[in-house]
Amino acid sequence: MSVKILAFAGSTRADSMNQQLVQAAAAMGQTYGATVQVIHLKDYPLPLYDGDAEAADGAPAALGELKKLIAAHDGLLIASPEYNASVTAVLKNTIDWLSRPSNGGAPGAELKGKVVGLLSASPGGLGGIRGLNHLRAIFQNLSVFVIPNQFALGAAHTAFAADGSLKDEAARNGALAVVQQLIETARRLTSAS
Repeated sequence: MSVKILAFAGSTRADSMNQQLVQAAAAMGQTYGATVQVIHLKDYPLPLYDGDAEAADGAPAALGELKKLIAAHDGLLIASPEYNASVTAVLKNTIDWLSRPSNGGAPGAELKGKVVGLLSASPGGLGGIRGLNHLRAIFQNLSVFVIPNQFALGAAHTAFAADGSLKDEAARNGALAVVQQLIETARRLTSAS
Protein backbone atom coordinates (compact mmCIF):
# COMPACT_ATOMS: atom_id res chain seq x y z
CA MET A 1 0.00 0.00 0.00
CA SER A 2 1.38 3.39 -1.01
CA VAL A 3 1.38 6.11 1.61
CA LYS A 4 1.12 9.83 0.96
CA ILE A 5 3.66 12.12 2.59
CA LEU A 6 3.56 15.92 2.63
CA ALA A 7 7.05 17.42 2.84
CA PHE A 8 8.15 20.97 3.58
CA ALA A 9 10.84 23.06 5.25
CA GLY A 10 10.34 25.32 8.24
CA SER A 11 11.85 28.16 6.25
CA THR A 12 10.67 30.52 3.53
CA ARG A 13 14.14 31.49 2.29
CA ALA A 14 14.64 30.94 -1.43
CA ASP A 15 18.00 29.18 -1.00
CA SER A 16 17.06 27.37 2.21
CA MET A 17 19.36 24.46 3.04
CA ASN A 18 16.37 22.84 4.76
CA GLN A 19 14.30 23.07 1.59
CA GLN A 20 17.19 21.39 -0.22
CA LEU A 21 17.29 18.68 2.45
CA VAL A 22 13.55 18.03 2.34
CA GLN A 23 13.73 17.85 -1.49
CA ALA A 24 16.54 15.28 -1.30
CA ALA A 25 14.67 13.27 1.32
CA ALA A 26 11.43 13.46 -0.68
CA ALA A 27 13.22 11.94 -3.68
CA MET A 28 14.33 9.10 -1.41
CA GLY A 29 10.73 8.61 -0.32
CA GLN A 30 9.57 8.33 -3.92
CA THR A 31 12.11 5.57 -4.58
CA TYR A 32 10.98 3.84 -1.39
CA GLY A 33 7.42 3.59 -2.73
CA ALA A 34 5.66 6.57 -1.21
CA THR A 35 3.89 9.42 -2.93
CA VAL A 36 5.64 12.54 -1.66
CA GLN A 37 4.36 16.04 -2.33
CA VAL A 38 6.80 18.85 -1.57
CA ILE A 39 5.39 22.28 -0.77
CA HIS A 40 6.85 25.64 0.29
CA LEU A 41 5.43 27.41 3.35
CA LYS A 42 5.94 30.68 1.47
CA ASP A 43 3.01 29.63 -0.75
CA TYR A 44 0.76 29.47 2.35
CA PRO A 45 1.31 32.86 4.01
CA LEU A 46 -0.15 33.15 7.50
CA PRO A 47 -0.10 36.30 9.62
CA LEU A 48 1.24 36.07 13.14
CA TYR A 49 -1.42 34.30 15.17
CA ASP A 50 -3.65 36.77 17.02
CA GLY A 51 -6.81 35.51 18.72
CA ASP A 52 -8.54 38.88 18.40
CA ALA A 53 -7.83 39.03 14.66
CA GLU A 54 -9.04 35.43 14.26
CA ALA A 55 -12.28 36.26 16.09
CA ALA A 56 -12.82 39.39 13.97
CA ASP A 57 -11.70 38.16 10.55
CA GLY A 58 -11.71 34.37 10.75
CA ALA A 59 -8.89 32.15 9.60
CA PRO A 60 -6.79 33.11 6.56
CA ALA A 61 -7.63 31.33 3.30
CA ALA A 62 -4.13 29.83 3.13
CA LEU A 63 -4.81 27.97 6.38
CA GLY A 64 -7.79 26.16 4.88
CA GLU A 65 -5.68 25.10 1.90
CA LEU A 66 -2.89 23.85 4.16
CA LYS A 67 -5.30 21.94 6.41
CA LYS A 68 -6.83 20.21 3.39
CA LEU A 69 -3.37 19.19 2.20
CA ILE A 70 -2.43 17.79 5.60
CA ALA A 71 -5.73 15.93 5.93
CA ALA A 72 -5.13 14.29 2.53
CA HIS A 73 -1.73 12.87 3.56
CA ASP A 74 -0.74 10.05 5.90
CA GLY A 75 2.38 11.73 7.25
CA LEU A 76 4.59 14.78 7.24
CA LEU A 77 8.29 15.12 6.52
CA ILE A 78 9.67 18.39 7.88
CA ALA A 79 13.16 19.87 7.65
CA SER A 80 13.51 22.79 10.01
CA PRO A 81 16.30 25.25 10.60
CA GLU A 82 17.36 25.95 14.17
CA TYR A 83 16.94 29.55 15.27
CA ASN A 84 18.58 30.32 18.62
CA ALA A 85 18.46 26.64 19.62
CA SER A 86 14.74 26.38 18.85
CA VAL A 87 12.06 26.32 16.16
CA THR A 88 11.75 28.96 13.45
CA ALA A 89 9.08 31.60 13.89
CA VAL A 90 7.41 30.72 10.58
CA LEU A 91 7.10 27.04 11.48
CA LYS A 92 5.87 27.70 15.03
CA ASN A 93 3.31 30.17 13.70
CA THR A 94 2.16 27.65 11.09
CA ILE A 95 1.71 24.99 13.76
CA ASP A 96 -0.14 27.47 16.01
CA TRP A 97 -2.59 28.21 13.20
CA LEU A 98 -2.94 24.50 12.35
CA SER A 99 -3.85 23.77 15.95
CA ARG A 100 -6.90 26.06 15.74
CA PRO A 101 -10.31 24.41 15.27
CA SER A 102 -12.10 24.83 11.96
CA ASN A 103 -15.70 24.20 10.93
CA GLY A 104 -16.69 23.29 14.48
CA GLY A 105 -14.08 20.52 14.65
CA ALA A 106 -11.65 19.77 17.42
CA PRO A 107 -8.49 21.85 17.81
CA GLY A 108 -5.69 20.43 15.66
CA ALA A 109 -7.97 17.79 14.12
CA GLU A 110 -5.99 17.71 10.85
CA LEU A 111 -2.76 16.99 12.72
CA LYS A 112 -4.03 14.52 15.30
CA GLY A 113 -2.77 11.01 14.65
CA LYS A 114 -0.45 12.03 11.81
CA VAL A 115 3.04 10.59 11.64
CA VAL A 116 5.92 13.06 11.38
CA GLY A 117 9.59 12.63 10.47
CA LEU A 118 12.01 15.39 11.42
CA LEU A 119 15.15 16.61 9.68
CA SER A 120 17.29 19.70 10.03
CA ALA A 121 20.18 21.30 8.19
CA SER A 122 22.63 23.94 9.33
CA PRO A 123 26.05 25.23 8.34
CA GLY A 124 27.08 24.56 11.96
CA GLY A 125 28.45 21.30 13.27
CA LEU A 126 25.33 20.28 15.20
CA GLY A 127 23.13 20.48 12.12
CA GLY A 128 20.20 22.07 13.95
CA ILE A 129 19.55 19.16 16.32
CA ARG A 130 18.60 21.37 19.30
CA GLY A 131 15.62 22.83 17.44
CA LEU A 132 14.30 19.36 16.63
CA ASN A 133 13.86 18.59 20.32
CA HIS A 134 11.54 21.58 20.69
CA LEU A 135 9.68 20.70 17.49
CA ARG A 136 9.21 17.12 18.70
CA ALA A 137 7.69 18.35 21.99
CA ILE A 138 5.30 20.73 20.20
CA PHE A 139 4.00 18.00 17.90
CA GLN A 140 3.66 15.45 20.69
CA ASN A 141 1.52 17.95 22.60
CA LEU A 142 -0.81 17.98 19.58
CA SER A 143 -1.20 14.16 19.55
CA VAL A 144 1.10 13.78 16.55
CA PHE A 145 3.30 10.68 16.44
CA VAL A 146 6.87 11.78 15.86
CA ILE A 147 9.02 8.84 14.77
CA PRO A 148 12.11 8.11 16.89
CA ASN A 149 14.62 8.53 14.04
CA GLN A 150 15.64 12.08 13.17
CA PHE A 151 18.53 13.49 11.18
CA ALA A 152 20.55 16.70 11.54
CA LEU A 153 22.85 17.66 8.66
CA GLY A 154 25.88 19.70 9.71
CA ALA A 155 27.98 21.72 7.25
CA ALA A 156 24.91 21.75 5.04
CA HIS A 157 26.23 24.60 2.90
CA THR A 158 28.68 22.10 1.35
CA ALA A 159 26.53 18.94 1.56
CA PHE A 160 24.58 19.00 -1.70
CA ALA A 161 25.64 17.94 -5.19
CA ALA A 162 24.62 19.95 -8.26
CA ASP A 163 21.62 17.63 -8.78
CA GLY A 164 20.32 18.34 -5.25
CA SER A 165 21.30 14.98 -3.78
CA LEU A 166 23.42 14.60 -0.68
CA LYS A 167 27.10 14.08 -1.52
CA ASP A 168 28.07 12.10 1.58
CA GLU A 169 27.00 8.49 2.03
CA ALA A 170 26.61 8.85 5.80
CA ALA A 171 24.33 11.86 5.28
CA ARG A 172 22.28 9.98 2.69
CA ASN A 173 21.93 7.04 5.08
CA GLY A 174 20.90 9.34 7.94
CA ALA A 175 18.16 11.00 5.89
CA LEU A 176 17.08 7.68 4.41
CA ALA A 177 16.65 6.14 7.87
CA VAL A 178 14.15 8.87 8.72
CA VAL A 179 12.32 8.52 5.41
CA GLN A 180 12.07 4.74 5.66
CA GLN A 181 10.84 4.78 9.27
CA LEU A 182 8.30 7.49 8.45
CA ILE A 183 6.91 5.56 5.48
CA GLU A 184 6.83 2.21 7.31
CA THR A 185 5.13 3.73 10.36
CA ALA A 186 2.57 5.58 8.24
CA ARG A 187 1.92 2.42 6.22
CA ARG A 188 1.27 0.37 9.36
CA LEU A 189 -0.92 2.98 11.02
CA THR A 190 -2.91 3.59 7.84
CA SER A 191 -3.56 -0.12 7.23
CA ALA A 192 -4.56 -0.61 10.90
CA SER A 193 -7.22 2.12 10.80
